[in-house]
Amino acid sequence: MAAAAVEGGGGARRWIGLGLALAVLLAATLVPPPAGLPVAGQRAIGILLMAVVLWVSEAVDLTVSAFVVAALIILLVGTAPDPAAPERMLGIARARDWAIGGFANNAVALVGAALVFAAAVSATGLDRRIALATLSRVGTKPQGIFAGTLAVGVILAFLVPSATARVSAVVPIVLGIIGAFGLQRDSRLAALLMIGSAQICSVMNIGVLTAAAQNATFLGLIGRAIPGATVTWLDWFIAAAPFWLLMAPLLYVILWRFHRPEASVSQDGGAAVARDLAALGPMSGAEKRVLAAGLLLLGFWATEGRLHPLDTASSTIIAVTVLLLPRIGVMSWKQAQGSVPWGTLILFAVGIALGSVLVQTRGAAWMAGQIVDVFALRQATPFVIVAVMAAFLILVHLGFASATALAAAFIPIVISVLQEVARAGVPVNVAGVTMILQFTVSFGFLLVVSAPQNMVAFGTGTFAAQDFFRSGVVITLAGYALVLALTATWWDWLGYVRG
Repeated sequence: MAAAAVEGGGGARRWIGLGLALAVLLAATLVPPPAGLPVAGQRAIGILLMAVVLWVSEAVDLTVSAFVVAALIILLVGTAPDPAAPERMLGIARARDWAIGGFANNAVALVGAALVFAAAVSATGLDRRIALATLSRVGTKPQGIFAGTLAVGVILAFLVPSATARVSAVVPIVLGIIGAFGLQRDSRLAALLMIGSAQICSVMNIGVLTAAAQNATFLGLIGRAIPGATVTWLDWFIAAAPFWLLMAPLLYVILWRFHRPEASVSQDGGAAVARDLAALGPMSGAEKRVLAAGLLLLGFWATEGRLHPLDTASSTIIAVTVLLLPRIGVMSWKQAQGSVPWGTLILFAVGIALGSVLVQTRGAAWMAGQIVDVFALRQATPFVIVAVMAAFLILVHLGFASATALAAAFIPIVISVLQEVARAGVPVNVAGVTMILQFTVSFGFLLVVSAPQNMVAFGTGTFAAQDFFRSGVVITLAGYALVLALTATWWDWLGYVRG
């Protein structure tokens, strides 16, 4: 009965979400367009607002929402007057090309290859071995185990380009440690370790370009909006290094303060880790090949544009190809098919397409003008612009369960806002500040529903949602303050703030 009630309640929420999404779409597209906004741009904004409602309410699966968005671009934008020549229609064929144009973006190839690589790391058990090997060296005290859990999150971010996969690798190990300590799942130590594994994952999504799909969304959008603009793996790493190097110890202090573990625990946790590590046996040939491929990839990513002509997407595709080949590879394509979340790739590609449509129909430029006027950004300094827009993105993230969807929805608007204030004479580096604001897209610190990795950890039953929120508020404030401090110093010195 209870399960049926929950299902019924969820069904009601979905219908409400669908109804609200349709109402928003109709309200945004049927009213006369405001001055300066083409009909095609108005309809693109309506599709965006509808998508936001679907993503926030989760009325349909995220992959289904991507198909809905693509279909509406074809039907609504395709039958709208051409912004460049209002006397003729844009045309269904042209709108169709826009709707599927995201699949031709090299960032989509990067995400697809990265997901396959993450599946290879998981299939060989290399992620579990790295996690156990790290934890086996930090002792048996809760302080050491917690520090080791955070260290695992840092290390895996460089080798496992999937946030969900990284946390999924750590969860069973943490649960084994909790059992070895003789504690219940709802103990404070369990909450500390599990919340820490999720939060450090979000921190490292900012620290490493290839750690999260939303970062590749930024690459795809910035490349289309600003011809010639690009951010290499090493550019991102150098820019983000101070953030995660400072945020990781801050995370330790904040979480320890809020979730201090029991005063007295068993000393068997270290033995359990050692036992599990020993049970893995010696490193297999497949693990060695994946590790070698990962280290080579790191080398190619870090030297992109300096020692070789391969960009991040190209080198990742080549590495994945090798890992799929017979005899020298580590898994078959059939294994990869079942391990890769292809829906994420579809959402990612359609999100890039929607951003491109907003730009080409002048919808993004119109919305940017409204934001610039509301916040008086034409008279603001680059620092104030970062402060305002970062706070805006962090607040908006409260309604998004997917940072990829958040980036797809708002990064085109961010770019247009920055271009608008640059035209007004504000000396702002459009590409650089967009990258800084992209960092805040990964601020999934507040709610368990703000990121998939949070939900993986929450699903273990080791902590309550309010426990995550209480410490998450402080983590978010600390991260925001750090973004402002780095904007005024490190990122300004690197030339990413002022144009």
